[in-house]
Amino acid sequence: MPAGYGNKLVVAISSRALFNLDDSHEIYTKEGLKAYSEYQIDNEDVVLKPGDALPIAQKLLGINAHFPGEPPRVEVILLSRNSADTGLRVFNSIEHYGLNITRAAFCGGESPYRYVSAFGCHLFLSTHAEDVRHALENGVAAATLIASKGSREQDDGLRFAFDGDAVLFSDEAEQVYKHKGLEEFARSEKASAKTPLSGGPFKAFLAALQGLQSEFADGDGPIRTALVTARSAPAHERVIRTLRAWDIRLDESLFLGGLDKGAFLKAYGADVFFDDQVQHCDSAREHVATGHVPHGIANHSKHLAEDAD
Repeated sequence: MPAGYGNKLVVAISSRALFNLDDSHEIYTKEGLKAYSEYQIDNEDVVLKPGDALPIAQKLLGINAHFPGEPPRVEVILLSRNSADTGLRVFNSIEHYGLNITRAAFCGGESPYRYVSAFGCHLFLSTHAEDVRHALENGVAAATLIASKGSREQDDGLRFAFDGDAVLFSDEAEQVYKHKGLEEFARSEKASAKTPLSGGPFKAFLAALQGLQSEFADGDGPIRTALVTARSAPAHERVIRTLRAWDIRLDESLFLGGLDKGAFLKAYGADVFFDDQVQHCDSAREHVATGHVPHGIANHSKHLAEDAD
């Protein structure tokens, strides 16, 4: 992490994930950049409606209130394709919602992913899939945020849920499943039960979350984490041993054996769920905000086409 950031958890959020910019984006699509800029300037004192990442940002920044008089443990950074001029409306809305966001990059139509690593971010949330892919290629946990169709009762707690293969772990086991089927996947995982899986794109983010959790007494912190995976016995053992080898603890682990994930995520009360497979994201978004992680073999064009059939 760059000097000056300390050991903070740093999360970057795009302006379209933080706020609902659908109306102005439609103007940009239909009428072009000049009309879009004029619209934003004319409405810069009109507060933007919340986007799906706003509750997440509020809860993340709220963690700092647990450490009064101390350096902040969490920072949220705004990354935007807007220019600073049109982005004034975004900052006015940030002030309206009481978000302590002070660092930002306004990129004037260019992709802001270039600044994810420079800011030392552990996670990047965006609605722009291409930006997310670029961030993942540069070694940063990133997800395309998909709006939830359901509603969640809000509280102060922050609950993250993660898929396993190609998210927390590498897709090495998923490749066996895709190429050779479920039976060979189960055999391979049982044979490799004592061999830890390699880390996936969200390993470092999970480790940073655990570091933050460690500052609270057991059971007394505002953050909970859960693994929600389609795996079942005997493929569970390698997952458990992998997390032990990483010295990472999850609060909950759900091995669903192929059951639909949506209802379990609702029961867990996830604020956001991260998964690499589009069909699982479609199920999850019925209940919770969902981040698609376009990583691993399930996102290769051949397998995307197979899953669509």
